[in-house]
Amino acid sequence: MAPFRAAAQEGPGTPRGGADSLPLSGTVVDASGAVIAGAAVEVRSANGAVRTTTESDATGSFRIAGLSPGTYRLVVSSPGFESKEILITVVTTAPPLPLRITLAVGSVSTSINVQGREDSLIGIAASATQGTVGAAEIQSRPILRSGEVLETVPGVIITQHAGGGKANQYFLRGFNLDHGTDFAIFLDGMPLNLPSHAHGEGYADMNTVIPEFVERVDYEKGPYFADVGNYASAGNAHLVFFKTLPQNFFKIEGGMYGYGRGVFGVSKKLGAGSLLFGGEIYHDDGPWTHPDGYYKFNGLLTYSRGGDGDGFSITARAYHGKWNSSDQIAANAVPLVGFFGTLNPTDGGNSQRYSLQGEWHHQGANSETRLIAYGFYYDLDLFSDFTYFLTDPVRGDQFEQQDRRWVAGLDARHTIFSRWFGRKVENTFGLQVRNDWVHNALFQTEDRIRMPKTDSSTGTTLPATTQNDRFADAQAGFYAENKIQWAEKFRSILAMRGDVGLVNVTSLVTAANSGTATKFLPSPKLSLIFGPWSKTEFYAQGGFGFHSNDARGATQTVEPVSADNPYPNTPSTPIPLLIPTKGAEVGVRTLAFPHLQSTLSLWYLHSASELQQSGDTGGTVASQQPSNRQGVEWANYYTPLQHWAFDFDMAHSRARFTSIDPDDAAPGSPGGNWVPEAVGWVLASGATLHDLKGFSGSLRLRYFGPRYLTSDAAFRSNSTALLNAEVGYRINETWRISAEFLNLLNRRDHDIDYAYTSRITPTANPAFTNVFHPVEPVQFRIGVRGSF
Repeated sequence: MAPFRAAAQEGPGTPRGGADSLPLSGTVVDASGAVIAGAAVEVRSANGAVRTTTESDATGSFRIAGLSPGTYRLVVSSPGFESKEILITVVTTAPPLPLRITLAVGSVSTSINVQGREDSLIGIAASATQGTVGAAEIQSRPILRSGEVLETVPGVIITQHAGGGKANQYFLRGFNLDHGTDFAIFLDGMPLNLPSHAHGEGYADMNTVIPEFVERVDYEKGPYFADVGNYASAGNAHLVFFKTLPQNFFKIEGGMYGYGRGVFGVSKKLGAGSLLFGGEIYHDDGPWTHPDGYYKFNGLLTYSRGGDGDGFSITARAYHGKWNSSDQIAANAVPLVGFFGTLNPTDGGNSQRYSLQGEWHHQGANSETRLIAYGFYYDLDLFSDFTYFLTDPVRGDQFEQQDRRWVAGLDARHTIFSRWFGRKVENTFGLQVRNDWVHNALFQTEDRIRMPKTDSSTGTTLPATTQNDRFADAQAGFYAENKIQWAEKFRSILAMRGDVGLVNVTSLVTAANSGTATKFLPSPKLSLIFGPWSKTEFYAQGGFGFHSNDARGATQTVEPVSADNPYPNTPSTPIPLLIPTKGAEVGVRTLAFPHLQSTLSLWYLHSASELQQSGDTGGTVASQQPSNRQGVEWANYYTPLQHWAFDFDMAHSRARFTSIDPDDAAPGSPGGNWVPEAVGWVLASGATLHDLKGFSGSLRLRYFGPRYLTSDAAFRSNSTALLNAEVGYRINETWRISAEFLNLLNRRDHDIDYAYTSRITPTANPAFTNVFHPVEPVQFRIGVRGSF
């Protein structure tokens, strides 16, 4: 116990009661000097009896009046920090002396309750690119589609290249991540990504998320974090959902292009716990010549009990969606069908996902344990047509991808808090197990009817069933992580993770493609954290990661007969089941400037291969040579006034193959080393007004720069820039009205671009050209929200 002598005397600031009633004041801060709001401050008598309590305010300050002269024990505590006890003697012979109380981080863990970008992560985060976005910032953003919740993660771009019910296209750190290949997403700890998916590896459909129920998004970049394995090489995002709503609510929205949405949420006490339930109904046609007609229904039910120390929750989710598809079109088709047209109006699909998960946690004096168990059913029927009449000029090139699966998994971790030679130490041991029982198939179709096709170049008959497989895809990961606070301004995180993949495939079309495959990968990881000095912390990290490949590609020895390979019995070499990656990063995080949180990082990532199984053809995608990516990220969050927040996030990436890639080049080209569709410049910036006399609003700019579409850089996309706005007015405690303005500048940019060969009519010549999906034009939406 550190003695401290506080003196006070009677004067203008003395509370009523005279010299025997004295004030005590001070400020609570962390090791970096950042103030701690909501810290508990107790004044106890010398024998330990509590005399009075208060909390530090938003500036970290507290004031306690009514203390008589004497000796007291002042106890200050805050979640995630070590409590501090100070012996104080109050006298009347000297002027008052404000206290400055510094709390040390309670352990070297990152479990401190951070709720948004306005909260300090100094002393908590292991990286400059680790952060949290809270519900207030999520709700203040105008969004076109639910997946854009993830655009709160600096550097992430969310797009769409087909109907609204299809999973989003993700961009981050020099990757076109397709639908989630190297970006891991979790819903309250349950993985969203789907391995060995019929359409694309790591498929992550955010349509199952209702944005109003997201309490925060915790994100990390790079393969440096032991508790995340598959798909996390570029980054990961954990969506944490409310267990108890701040207010019960309902919301009705409507707008242009057939947009309509209703959502409600209710939470209430049930026995010793809390019950939360809600749902969403949604419809949108979009601006397309052939309307999307996208309907989706979401439901959420959660029962929870306990608090941060001990508790559990059980959550059920249900999603159903059905849509037509506004697929990408070739540039030379615009004169034929228009900018918002389609070359195949029967494209589209439907999808369902029903899940049940449970979570239990317990924290003792020297340890904590957390268990998550989950299971879900998922299915998808997707009809697409990307080349139109290139393969079969009579019946066209539409195909169907079918995915049915049951999934079960477990995530268990146990942490032990201790001291080694006086240094704070935290050791965590984790086990993650998941199994997917899958039935996948790929069919040739015309107007959604399965039928054989004829390849126009060879005359070969392409069977109606290209692939039809039943298989089990099992993944298990285990890790040990050690965190040590070596000194006041230096800590380290050392971890070793091991992952094993095991698949057992039964091909119902080609028996030679049945079989098993297994692969084990070790992934060491290290983070070094220095500081803080002058509210500034420095980071250095390195580590290994991976992403899994499609189970079918890992056992495939005969290439399926398809448009890419119209020759029966063509030998095929199985692809690796797990693809290793490795990366490094240095960064800095500072709060040195008042009200500004700023991070800067330089990073590098190497992937052993870009080779993947193609769900569109049943074969393997080229580009099996390694690739290197490097870049810089700069993120800023500024809150100069109580009701205002400004953010500016900038990222630039460079992606190159380590050798010439002839397969992704324009016809006749020897190829180059550019990774096609890799995102370069990304910029996101906004100004947000929070509840100023009932008014709120947000103005946001989102930009991502041009991308090379072929390895030889012969084809290049244009940049995309969108300006969106939202304004709202809270009429009273019950009612709020709002309006959203999307693509305010009505730019005719592209959501996504590709370059490949297609034929737009049965009689046209094949052409290698830019293929794109346009952004939606300017549109207006209004909403009303009631709270109760």
